[in-house]
Amino acid sequence: MAWRLRLVPEKTNIDFFKIQWVTFGASVAAMLLSLVLIFTMGLNFGIDFRGGTTIRTESTNAVDVGAYRQALQGLDLGDVSITEVFDPSFAENQHVAMIRLSAKEGDESVTPETIAEVEAALQQIDPSISFPAVESVGPKVSQELITSALLAVLAGSAGILFYVWVRFEWQFAVGTVAALIHDVLVTVGIFVLFQIKFDLTIVAALLTILGYSVNDTVVIFDRLRENLAKYKQMPLRDMMNLTANETLSRTIMTATTTFLSLMALFIFGGDVIRGFVFAMLLGVVLGTYSTLYMAKNIVLMLGVDRGDKPKKSVKSDFADVDA
Repeated sequence: MAWRLRLVPEKTNIDFFKIQWVTFGASVAAMLLSLVLIFTMGLNFGIDFRGGTTIRTESTNAVDVGAYRQALQGLDLGDVSITEVFDPSFAENQHVAMIRLSAKEGDESVTPETIAEVEAALQQIDPSISFPAVESVGPKVSQELITSALLAVLAGSAGILFYVWVRFEWQFAVGTVAALIHDVLVTVGIFVLFQIKFDLTIVAALLTILGYSVNDTVVIFDRLRENLAKYKQMPLRDMMNLTANETLSRTIMTATTTFLSLMALFIFGGDVIRGFVFAMLLGVVLGTYSTLYMAKNIVLMLGVDRGDKPKKSVKSDFADVDA
């Protein structure tokens, strides 16, 4: 028989409800603490939400992000983001970068004098550099972006609520959305606590977290629906424990492989995507936790109508994957 690596034993009998009030209480406390941090400390908004200026540079020499950053360090600037742009349509000696400058505290925009200083500093290290485009984002546009980002997260959550409600029952939908709110809210709270820059890429990460978390939760709920038809006399709590143990190998395997991939990006991906990847790492950990210890708890509290379960249910394609 071929040897196979297992991340968890083939058969497990873990009682996920043994300390359910401790785990559920910790989740609620983390959500409340995150709300307090958001309203007291506030998010450290990036250029997208604070307003600022984007400078497009072109040069016949290769872009050296480190040299660009070093040249701008002596200037009195706010947050600076430097990104090299790649495009197949560029000529062989056409090297493009985007430099984003945030407005300093108390200023509505980056002044023309500051932009001139930036351009002069970059020309000192690369005389061939040119600045074909300079664009500014004002406070009004930034406020519109904040509103759009919030609406995007709410719309994503509402869509997931409707999908789970239609596919399963309303109790499952409530448990799923509560777990999603937990994942997003605690992730944002950690960003506030450590004052990590929050921009549109983090909003994209939050939307990705919603998709990842609901995928894991739906797999477990799909197996639970099968077991509801199979074990009609088993208490709901015992059935949920059985379901979580049956799908545990799949849950751990998915979380571990995703986490390892994200760690590689976090270490080697560079500063541009580090905030996005960090949010995703938090989402993987929190999503796995909330699936096992929050979504099921809420379904257990609300109860499930077991009087009209179908004799045969749709079999999940993923729940039997070994880890």
